[in-house]
Amino acid sequence: MLLRVDVTFWVVLGLLLVAAVGVAAFARLGRAREIAVAGVRAAVQLGAVSLVIGWVIGAVAPLLGFVALMYAVAVRTAGRRVTRNRTWWWAALPIGAGVAPVMAALLLTGVVPLKGIAVIPVVGILIGGALTSTVLSGRRALDELHARRGEVEAGFALGLPERDARMEVARPAAADALLPGLDQTRTVGLVTLPGAFVGMLLGGASPVQAGAVQLFVLVALMAVQAVAVGTVLELVARGRLHRDE
Repeated sequence: MLLRVDVTFWVVLGLLLVAAVGVAAFARLGRAREIAVAGVRAAVQLGAVSLVIGWVIGAVAPLLGFVALMYAVAVRTAGRRVTRNRTWWWAALPIGAGVAPVMAALLLTGVVPLKGIAVIPVVGILIGGALTSTVLSGRRALDELHARRGEVEAGFALGLPERDARMEVARPAAADALLPGLDQTRTVGLVTLPGAFVGMLLGGASPVQAGAVQLFVLVALMAVQAVAVGTVLELVARGRLHRDE
């Protein structure tokens, strides 16, 4: 077992959360309360999932329901991070467009077996990657459009369609959302050993098997994130996803 879960574990975990909140408050980052809430929510949610996971992976109906719940939570989380107005629900498109085709291909080819114990972690990883890319690309693109509004209006004056004028400004900023995934993939094995690799090793798999699974996860994530960022960029350029000025 990688970690010994006992009283000491929970004490150390609590101290780490208090430290994170304290540093954020001391540095006036404005996220201290969010860090505290996120830590508590993570504990409650993981505890609940641990209790029901056996039931969820045992039948198709609860499995699909759990996947739908994961998707719905990701959409709301990403959408509300990007904008507070009613257009937040458009976040459903980049997350779905990124995850659905990749997951369908993996299931149809048999790379991922249609079993709950395999589907849930893979879908969770892919939805998580799409969520992060959607948030980063959406926020960066909208921030850039606001900061460089004069350039967008100049594009209008020169006769560029609204979509094209916004696209020229937003594209480089949105593309930065791909950098975390790219850096993780480029440095895997040299800087970090990601969770899938370590988990496979602890589960008794050979290093070659663990490496193959981790490579599959990283490449699948890059595909999902590329689709998500491209979709967000198109939504922002067309004015579907926006902020109230």
